[in-house]
Amino acid sequence: MKLNTLLERIKYEVVQGDTAREVGRLIYDSRKLKEGDLFVCIRGANFDAHEHAAAAAEKKAAAVVIEHDIDLTSMGSTTVIRVEDTRDALAELSAAYFSYPAEKLITIGVTGTKGKTSTTYMIRDILEGVGVRTGLIGTIETIIGEKRTPNTNTTPESFLIQEAMDQMVKAGTRAVVMEVSSQGLMLHRVGGFTFDYGIFTNLSPDHIGPNEHKDFDDYKRCKKMLFSQCWKGIFNIDDPYAKEMMEGASCECETFGLAEEADYRATDISLFQEKGKLGTAYKVSGKANFPVRVDVPGSFSVHNSLAAIAVCLHFTDNVKRIQDALGNIAVKGRVEIIPVRDDYTVMIDYAHNAVALESLLQTIREYDPKRIVTLFGCGGNRDRNRRFEMGEVSARLSDLTIVTSDNPRYEDPEAIIADIITGVEKGGGTYEKITDRREAIRYVLEHGEPGDVIILAGKGHEDYQEIEGKKYPMDERVIIREIKQSWN
Repeated sequence: MKLNTLLERIKYEVVQGDTAREVGRLIYDSRKLKEGDLFVCIRGANFDAHEHAAAAAEKKAAAVVIEHDIDLTSMGSTTVIRVEDTRDALAELSAAYFSYPAEKLITIGVTGTKGKTSTTYMIRDILEGVGVRTGLIGTIETIIGEKRTPNTNTTPESFLIQEAMDQMVKAGTRAVVMEVSSQGLMLHRVGGFTFDYGIFTNLSPDHIGPNEHKDFDDYKRCKKMLFSQCWKGIFNIDDPYAKEMMEGASCECETFGLAEEADYRATDISLFQEKGKLGTAYKVSGKANFPVRVDVPGSFSVHNSLAAIAVCLHFTDNVKRIQDALGNIAVKGRVEIIPVRDDYTVMIDYAHNAVALESLLQTIREYDPKRIVTLFGCGGNRDRNRRFEMGEVSARLSDLTIVTSDNPRYEDPEAIIADIITGVEKGGGTYEKITDRREAIRYVLEHGEPGDVIILAGKGHEDYQEIEGKKYPMDERVIIREIKQSWN
């Protein structure tokens, strides 16, 4: 492929060399570089790949892309291209490298503090149900046809997104829905194309601190970037920041929510509980009119499903298919109901900080359970305050807290548990300490009482436990299945 073909949509300066030359692969990790490759020097929080430009020339890279001055004396015959922002350039180069796959798909981006994962799965399930083959890129995994690949970032690097979309096109996929994080927007990971639809779920302070966002205003600014990069924006009008997100947006705007002015409005909301299930029912009014039942508990499931309905009605008018899809929703690790016994409810949720846990427990309280039993631990080598805060929240809103281990990483599990118990005792709650998570799960299942809601919090979709730098298999669904089998 010619270098100038890859650069066709980028503003650049030729520092040295020839852009008509052939290049091999597009590389942004110097460790993977081979002769003839195009190397893009991106900067991260703790590294600057510009420091490897000379090494790239030694490996006979065809060209390097930079955003600030480097020592040219060691660059030999390697072409050097300068751009304003190499992360932005990487996104554009990646799109060109894979022949602009986003232009062959209908692209849907979901941003917000909470609800991104659930909303993306709802959208995919509905679209698949009406015959629209849909890929997914998100926190848990990338889905291309029947292939599922675990992800490490909510929004992967731009090259990986373009590569995934290219594979989707080749697999006959018509649409892709992806979680769009504030970091993904800030670092141009979703650059190089315009979304057909952008969805705003909600906003609250998050990801603020070193190597993330300097303050809440910066976080908001990055979230808002999606709506300068999509053709149609769909906003949760009930969120206090919705109008701020819509202000100055370059896209057409639609809204969903409980407010009267919402384009897609939920009315007649009710909660239901039956045979180990918790769910929500309501009626959609406004641009569409039909009843909805979602087998996911809580008011947040109303907003998530309304967002999915709002975008999917641009694809289909088959209301029955939409209703069927929403009635069978199950998102791994997000208020995921696991059948154990008909007389109590067991759920797995990713809630791993105080805000998420409090929201979850308040939601479950609305169902007036006999008891809420909350099992959780906290990750090692993370903010220690999280342990005290989660302990206090669980003590205040649960009837029984089971304190156990999560991912201790390089810390002593007992020290982490001691911190959590400090918070639990401050909150005045009843608790049991069971360090071994498998045994803790067995305990809550075997001591569950009729009417209980048992919550396994913190691990969510994770299927491992990280101890001393090594990941050991630990899928709570498998553990529950093995415990049930032992009862027979």
